[in-house]
Amino acid sequence: MKKRLPAVAGYFYPATSRELLNMLSQFIKEVPNKVPLWGCIVPHAGYIYSGKVAGAVYSLMEVPDVAIIIGPNHNGLGYPSAIYSEGIWTTPLGDVEIDSVLSQKILQESDYLKEDALAHQPEHSLEVQVPFLQYINPNIKIVPITVVDYSYEVLKNLGYAISQAVRDYEYNTVIIASSDFSHYEPHEIAKQKDLYAIESILNLDEKEFIKRVIEKDISICGVGPIVITMIAVKLLGSKRAKLVEYQTSGNVTRDFDQVVGYAGIIFPK
Repeated sequence: MKKRLPAVAGYFYPATSRELLNMLSQFIKEVPNKVPLWGCIVPHAGYIYSGKVAGAVYSLMEVPDVAIIIGPNHNGLGYPSAIYSEGIWTTPLGDVEIDSVLSQKILQESDYLKEDALAHQPEHSLEVQVPFLQYINPNIKIVPITVVDYSYEVLKNLGYAISQAVRDYEYNTVIIASSDFSHYEPHEIAKQKDLYAIESILNLDEKEFIKRVIEKDISICGVGPIVITMIAVKLLGSKRAKLVEYQTSGNVTRDFDQVVGYAGIIFPK
């Protein structure tokens, strides 16, 4: 069976299960009323920087059976729209099974997606989400997708394919867009730009989101995954979005000159 080993354990997050569980327990809180979600947006930096924002989303999330995780391909390796459709991903918390049934459904619906493990080997944007998911559901299954082609035609097709596959699926499935927001801007400028882009996400207007990102030259690495997720959740019936948490790395490091922005956003059912 195909197996992906961790690429960033000991770098983005602790490499031992004990340390990792301890860190996750600080970020994921007991929330009495969990929220059923179509999807969400979470950051993917090192846990010490963005773990609090990601944890705020995972704390609220009604525990899913399956998570479709869509992230940017930072390395440019492999196919532009790549799915890892079968096998196992390993983290310090153990093995996670790929949901091959749902993967095949998405592949069948999409004109652009291809099976390609190479695109996933060094990529951190999906990997860092997996321990959070294991923490809330040790039996979670995942469908990992990376995207580097951000043309609207491709993003729309992938959003449609995912929505079609999820609509017919018998298991509770959440769609996760893995993205950081502004990169290496002063804190106040990053926050201003990011909240301007986030406003269009909260209005469920993916074309306005793209327009605002271009207009203000906002260095959001996961524009594609966010757009795909917005299209998919709207097709599934989502009528609203909510900003759960926004911070920058400056909130952690106290260096406000060059920050990265992190947003946690949910699309409730």
